[in-house]
Amino acid sequence: MTPAQWQREWQAALRDPAALLEQLQLDPGLLGPARQAAGLFPLRVPQAYLARIRPGDPDDPLLRQVLPLGAEAVETPGFTDDPVGDGASLQAGGVIHKYRGRALLVATGACAINCRYCFRRHFPYADASASSGHWAEALAYLRRDNTIHEAILSGGDPLSLNDRRLRELAEGLAEIPHLRRIRVHSRLPVVLPSRIDTDLLEWFAGTRLSAVMVIHANHPNELDTGVANVLQRLAEHGVRLYNQTVLLRGVNDDADVLEALGERLFDLGVQPYYLHLLDRVQGAAHFEVPETEACRLMRTLAARTPGYLLPRLVREVAGEPWKVPIEWTVKD
Repeated sequence: MTPAQWQREWQAALRDPAALLEQLQLDPGLLGPARQAAGLFPLRVPQAYLARIRPGDPDDPLLRQVLPLGAEAVETPGFTDDPVGDGASLQAGGVIHKYRGRALLVATGACAINCRYCFRRHFPYADASASSGHWAEALAYLRRDNTIHEAILSGGDPLSLNDRRLRELAEGLAEIPHLRRIRVHSRLPVVLPSRIDTDLLEWFAGTRLSAVMVIHANHPNELDTGVANVLQRLAEHGVRLYNQTVLLRGVNDDADVLEALGERLFDLGVQPYYLHLLDRVQGAAHFEVPETEACRLMRTLAARTPGYLLPRLVREVAGEPWKVPIEWTVKD
């Protein structure tokens, strides 16, 4: 069978730090640290995303999300391999069950892009994937608990699975009578928009479950015409669209950037949802924005934009039964 376009683009993703620096006309002096960091967490970035990065600019906000840096090798106190407590909530069959009414399936460990701040960069995917055994254990877990009304597909990136495997999973989920919704958390509409093809859209349209997709965009420069087109197609097929953003030093720690991101998302039919404080994963400390600064940014945004464009500022805390909201209305 001939691979789909998105699969060919996936295979062509750039993985060599030297090739990244050469293609983007960056200082060769970055190569040593980049190779060291890529040895800890591999480099992967598709050409569709690379095309949006300004050549020759080491401070480009999209580049900062994918370029391995020597800072990733620095052991930082307070940063851990499992900052959100996934391990303590992990059930049989790759199910993470933290919150009442919904459960998350670790559908795969594969991603089209390796974001350098990834909170699951140390996750044991080989031992905890719901796709092993054709979803049987994960579906059995969901079937046993009739308080679960929403299945969340995550990873890795669930849309890295081919349509046959996704359809197999969707059919299994639809047979569970107490499930109402299927929610997909995916970065692929942003970083590899060709993934949103006709077959995938038919998969969404064919399930009895209400379809929700939470995309992940951190900067307005990520939302080019190609991304806009696939988001429109998703909405036309009945998928409700939300966005979550991670607040990142040197990427979007600026009120003008966050305002432009919210406006652009809304223009594309995507509801701003969460602005996450950085999950304190080992290797990503250089991205952290202090909570006090995040609160000041939110106050500036609130003074400029309508409430429906404001994402909720949250932090995920291991063991808490919900995402913890950050109180930002009180001035320092």
